[in-house]
Amino acid sequence: MIKKGLFAFIVLLVAAGLTACGGGDGNDSGKTTIEFMHSSVEQERLAVINKLVAKFEEENPDIKIKQVPVEEDSYNTKVVTLASAGVLPAVIEVGQDYAKVMDKDELIDKDAVTSVLEQVGKDYFYDGALKLVKTEDGKSFTGVPISGWVQGIWYNKEMLASKGFEEPKSWEEVLTIAKVFTDSRNKKYGIALPTVEGGYSEQVFSQFALSNNANVLNRKGKLNMNTPEMKEALTFYQELSKYTMPGSNDVTEVKDAFMNGSAPMAVYSTYILPAVYEQGNSANIGFAIPTEETKAVYGTVSALTISSGLEDEQKTAAKKFVEFIAQPENMTSWVLMSPGGAQPVSKLVVENEVYLANDVVESFGDLSTEIAASFNDVQMFGLVDGKNFLKMGDITSSGAISKLINAITVGEKKVNGELKKADKAISEILAEK
Repeated sequence: MIKKGLFAFIVLLVAAGLTACGGGDGNDSGKTTIEFMHSSVEQERLAVINKLVAKFEEENPDIKIKQVPVEEDSYNTKVVTLASAGVLPAVIEVGQDYAKVMDKDELIDKDAVTSVLEQVGKDYFYDGALKLVKTEDGKSFTGVPISGWVQGIWYNKEMLASKGFEEPKSWEEVLTIAKVFTDSRNKKYGIALPTVEGGYSEQVFSQFALSNNANVLNRKGKLNMNTPEMKEALTFYQELSKYTMPGSNDVTEVKDAFMNGSAPMAVYSTYILPAVYEQGNSANIGFAIPTEETKAVYGTVSALTISSGLEDEQKTAAKKFVEFIAQPENMTSWVLMSPGGAQPVSKLVVENEVYLANDVVESFGDLSTEIAASFNDVQMFGLVDGKNFLKMGDITSSGAISKLINAITVGEKKVNGELKKADKAISEILAEK
């Protein structure tokens, strides 16, 4: 559990301006009031949330939802603050990674969450989306997925066709296309690829590694990084990086290179799609999954979780509210707060008429369905045989893997030596836990 040594100080902060949680409303006598914490602070997004809340309250006149909108940059800190003060909202929007932290600190009612999933129907969710919110023992869940995004290789159909290429199906085809299009003297490159010493590089590299059956941990949660499969993946990524832009490329460099035509391929999340739509180029973009031994997509989900320690009436109200949001038409409204970028995690949303009729979604045609279905191919470092190992968070936070990627690409260091360094660094991190 989170330590409460700073309880008095935190209470003063709460009194000084933080949103108070768990209290009732004097004008709603007889109603069960619960709080809902989310990150939709923008006016347009808040308007959607407000409509959903009003609809729920109309259908459930005995329940009052009090919203707690919090800026994304301070979101996790706010959770810690409120948890330490014992005033955590009943329903909280969480990403899968922070849900692990909350689970570790016993802040989630996993039985309540699992009950909601059973009620709304687990079979309607894409399997990969559910994997991302599974607990370390693989027996329950940390949240109910509401939306998400996936990452893969985006390619310009016309540019590839101009040189006789179609969608790349394998590592070899990706590399071949990258070589053909690279003309560094004229600042033209074959693929926009991250090489920065940061989380983005780890995310992208993980797709290639996992498609070669290389993971950081094994099924017992033990370090399993220095393997032939991992060396092959690192060697390939190093070779592929020769055909991307020079220097330490991050999100901005990768997106800009693809959008301005400097590169015909880029590894990026679905949040590139709104820009493609605005450019009027929706019909000209394709989506490929880097494949060697298997398909591997990097993805993330936004989920709703239920706090632990709630009184029975509040828990019942919280479950009802999460079940309500998880209904297809309501999840559709949630996803369409950011059409194209946010993706459905439920097959019922993909089939929803309102979703299909959205201008952005409609502009991409069948690609929209293909992208959403790729949630079934989601894999992540530390996710092994349905077990979501908490220690992977410590490994990623250490920066050991992103430092390795940067060293072998920008630094042009040898794979074997840098892999040994990373393996040793991670071993020391795990030994301290």
